[in-house]
Amino acid sequence: MRFAPHTDVDVQEMLAACGLERLDDLFAHLPSSVLLDRDLDVPQGLSEMELVADMRRLAARNRNVDDLVCFAGGGAYDHYVPALVWALAGRSELYTSYTPYQPGLSRGVLQALFEYQSMICDLTGLDVSNASLYDGPTALVEAVHMAKAATGRSRVLVSGELDHRYIDTVRTYGAAEHFTIELLESLGGVTAFGKGQKDLSDVAAVVIQSPNKWGNLDGGPFQAVREAGARAIHVFDPLSLGVLKPPGELGADIAVAEGQVLGNHLNYGGPYLGIIAARMQDVRRMPGRIVGETVDVDGNRGFVLTLQAREQHIRREKATSNICTNQTLMAVAATVYLAWLGPEGLCELGGQCYAKTHYSAERIAGLSGASLLWEDGDFFKEFTVRTERDADDVQRRLVDAGFLVGPVLGAHALLVSVTERRTREEIDRFAKAFEEAAA
Repeated sequence: MRFAPHTDVDVQEMLAACGLERLDDLFAHLPSSVLLDRDLDVPQGLSEMELVADMRRLAARNRNVDDLVCFAGGGAYDHYVPALVWALAGRSELYTSYTPYQPGLSRGVLQALFEYQSMICDLTGLDVSNASLYDGPTALVEAVHMAKAATGRSRVLVSGELDHRYIDTVRTYGAAEHFTIELLESLGGVTAFGKGQKDLSDVAAVVIQSPNKWGNLDGGPFQAVREAGARAIHVFDPLSLGVLKPPGELGADIAVAEGQVLGNHLNYGGPYLGIIAARMQDVRRMPGRIVGETVDVDGNRGFVLTLQAREQHIRREKATSNICTNQTLMAVAATVYLAWLGPEGLCELGGQCYAKTHYSAERIAGLSGASLLWEDGDFFKEFTVRTERDADDVQRRLVDAGFLVGPVLGAHALLVSVTERRTREEIDRFAKAFEEAAA
């Protein structure tokens, strides 16, 4: 009873009202075989000082990204997060903010989300963005919902080179929402769209990721998709758009991304940020919320929730989505980060990732026991290495040498990611350690 909210007086009053003498009398009707006739085997409680010391001891057993030189990727990346980002996003008026329902009381948060939407539209070259979603995979699910609603079709073609977490998430939703997923064939680490594909007349969407799960830049047959009346969905890396064409310019109808790279730390896997943008033709099918700009009766600039297309506001099956909130805090951090970076900074950062990744690939390609899995084609900030030794073993050996790398993409395939944080000296040391680990 020590940690229960009821006092001894409360308990006695309850028992008296029930006509009982002891708490055990409440369970007298149960057979003895299911009753525990001893005290619970729970250790005695600790003082706060003892508990903190014990937690620190346990935490010290972890080796995190600050203890190792990080060359790991596969969807979450060790980009530099300037102190400015969380100094601003961590202010109490933003840090504690929830979805703004009363614009008159939430103008600061509404403006931040409006700026976020505007920046995402600038990045993607598309017309409209919402106020954020949960993460990249569920953002793709929402994009498929939009395509299904727009076309009235239920067949979705997905690149086999898409990150498996995106594929698994879409399949999970599709099983209950009656749309089917078919994987497109691959050739040389990229999507081989068109091979054996005869008819798109019943296809709701075609999904292609670039850079894809191997790190390769993957082209999209977006024009053919759109001509067939389907929606072209592009899964992209936001920071790649400093050096690559935006989804809208490539012909995508809907673009989705994981926004962790925009000012959010790795955070042991979350919370992260789902990004989605689309053309104006699908604005009323957008999930979640869209913040709009307006003026009040005095002509002053103001912000409102323009669209709230979710089940809480639209009856049951008429809702476009069941998403109940958004990642406001992560979206605010992304807004601060993009404002800090600016267009020139985005180009510089993208250029550094591209150059350092290619330098790393050149170093590793010449090592004994390792080679590039895909020698043709191009990549942005990660590439896949073929190892003669088992890839799991190579990964463990590299951790012992002080380098975090991966994920493992097969028995002899290992992903290597290089962000702007990595120096030439770190890359050279990594190449040496890789050769020793793979030998």
